[in-house]
Amino acid sequence: MIKFLDLQKINNAYEPELSEGIQKVIKSGWYILGEQANTFEQNYAAYIEAKHCIGVANGLDALRLILKAYIELGSMQEGDEIIVPANTYIASVLAITDNKLKPVLVEPDIKTYNLNPFLIEEKITPRTKGIMLVHLYGQNAMHPEIERLVLKYNLKLIEDNAQAQGCFYQQKRTGSIGHAAGHSFYPGKNLGALGDAGAVTTNDDKLADIIRALGNYGSKEKYVNNYQGLNSRLDEIQAAALSVKLKHLDSDNQRRRDVANYYLKNIKNPTIILPDIPASNSHVWHLFVIRHRQRNELQKYLTDNGIQTLIHYPIPPYKQTAYKELHELSFPLTELIHNEILSLPISQVLTEEEMAQIVNSLNNFSN
Repeated sequence: MIKFLDLQKINNAYEPELSEGIQKVIKSGWYILGEQANTFEQNYAAYIEAKHCIGVANGLDALRLILKAYIELGSMQEGDEIIVPANTYIASVLAITDNKLKPVLVEPDIKTYNLNPFLIEEKITPRTKGIMLVHLYGQNAMHPEIERLVLKYNLKLIEDNAQAQGCFYQQKRTGSIGHAAGHSFYPGKNLGALGDAGAVTTNDDKLADIIRALGNYGSKEKYVNNYQGLNSRLDEIQAAALSVKLKHLDSDNQRRRDVANYYLKNIKNPTIILPDIPASNSHVWHLFVIRHRQRNELQKYLTDNGIQTLIHYPIPPYKQTAYKELHELSFPLTELIHNEILSLPISQVLTEEEMAQIVNSLNNFSN
């Protein structure tokens, strides 16, 4: 079976440095808010080209803390609206509602599956305070029209960069485009930890200061709590692992591009809709997502042929039981995407033989 993502093989490629970094933490006797977290924060901030990086427990917390900090600053208040893609993982929406803000969903561009920039302005009201931009599947979602709207309406631009570490918009890396960005280092990400981990990047000194405190029980000084905070910190073992992997991120992303280009060049089945080819080489291909009208049949066929695939994602956030109040909403493009998408195996450790087997199986599928 060709695994969708062979994490064991991926992590083995970083040995022995990965194990050495972990052993260094174990022997240090310091496991939270130590040297490893500080080093990774500095290195990742430099990589993203942001002034600040604050390590947190996971990608959802990163987004939650950004919004919570804006509320503490008085930039937002309960009931304010945040524009967010209808086509996204539920974490983007959870971060908004967790802060008692209102998600305002917008359809994607059917070519990129990212937020359609030309459908945003009609959704802006006096209560709109921000746009949460999701760089879905590893492709930049920023657009000049979004820049125009952020300036025109004085909005906060919050990037959900959970799937796009290393991606570019023009000459800037995603994660440094907006006012603040949330990053996930879930093990399956392009930059993946050995468990849950995340970070916030920003150039805003005051925002960074509040986020760091909020993630540490609302405290800047031990036992002195300035805010009603959370416990959301990047632990030393995850930071050590991420520091090792960060050095290889660009080369790993390039290998993913090579796999994606092979797929794009060689998948010839006319019933399969391939991803839109980006104009630049900025896509980092966290996921390679195809579409097919008989998606479930195609997935079973690939499984029968020894190829594991996943669906990202089968149910849109507004159709989830958690958001019953949104069930009346209708987003036809989002629903079309969720009914037809299928993610193929893609990673830096996928072999030429595996790629050929995947392509041959896809080209031989008929329904």
